[in-house]
Amino acid sequence: MLFTPGPTAVPPEVREAMAQPQPNSAVQSEFTDLYNQLCKNLQTVYDTNHDVIVPGGEGILGLEAAIASLVAPGDRVLCVSNGLYGDGFADFVDSYDGEPKLVSAPYDEGYDLDAIETALADAAAADDQFLAATMVHCETPTGTLNDLEPVLDLLDEYDVLSVVDAVSSLGGTPVPTDRIDVCLGASQKVFSAPPGLTTVAISDRAWEAMESREPTSLYTNLLPWRDVSDGFPYTHMDANVAALDTAVSRLVDEGNDAVYNRHERAAERCRERGAELGLDLYPDQARSSPTVTAFHIPGEAERIQRRVEAEHDIVLATSLGDLADDILRVGHMGYNAEVDKVDRVMNAIEAALD
Repeated sequence: MLFTPGPTAVPPEVREAMAQPQPNSAVQSEFTDLYNQLCKNLQTVYDTNHDVIVPGGEGILGLEAAIASLVAPGDRVLCVSNGLYGDGFADFVDSYDGEPKLVSAPYDEGYDLDAIETALADAAAADDQFLAATMVHCETPTGTLNDLEPVLDLLDEYDVLSVVDAVSSLGGTPVPTDRIDVCLGASQKVFSAPPGLTTVAISDRAWEAMESREPTSLYTNLLPWRDVSDGFPYTHMDANVAALDTAVSRLVDEGNDAVYNRHERAAERCRERGAELGLDLYPDQARSSPTVTAFHIPGEAERIQRRVEAEHDIVLATSLGDLADDILRVGHMGYNAEVDKVDRVMNAIEAALD
């Protein structure tokens, strides 16, 4: 039983879709029709009127491609962070010869709005404006869900493009996509499809910014995906597209509000059971994501993870970096956002703790 916060368990019908013979993406219009249908359904899940594209590549491709497509050498980027993936955006900016300005907050706290506003104001006063700002909606390693709205208000005030990693929140909780210029998702999280595809919602002004600069590569350039009527930039991952189309159709049929409510119920049950076992949350309840629960078990997370898998055949995740042995993560997202499945997982954790 795979209960990690990505890759997630894949429903049988999604696996079956992936196993079917696929049209040739280079020469058959049937594949283009399928791709366009997927993008339209993704607009529903994103709840946006922005263009949505689906390049081939695991979710981290989207993070790098957003920077590669927007940032020219010397461009300044404000990287807002309270976690590993927020920090990682600064590394992408640096690798494309941009100039990152990292505004950090503790991993178990929200964004530092005062520091963000100061950085934006100082840049404006020096006539050295930021081109873009990066954020992470759900920091998966810690289960932290960030409030994007106050930061987006500031970015609107200073006319700064927004890039948001919503990979582990998209579909499971509302995302203000229409306020975001580049909003990134991935197939292997709430969508519950196999890893291999990035999803990106892109605003008109983000497209314009991409068109104004010289491309640095093909594979990490999002611009060629704006119009695929004459063909795809490279051979697409046809079986992955078929699988993701089936997975996304499941969410569309269920309806966004129903999916959000299902995730809230699963998260609530997980945390109720955790409290009964004396487990602390990381971060607190107010900042915990509906898609993943992080239990703070200093020095014990890896031992419990191994025991749950060995004795109950349930795969959980620990955290990353310095918190690897301090946080045990339960990924109640997508296909796994069901109360009965959560109960089975929490029963196994209870037995492992005993």
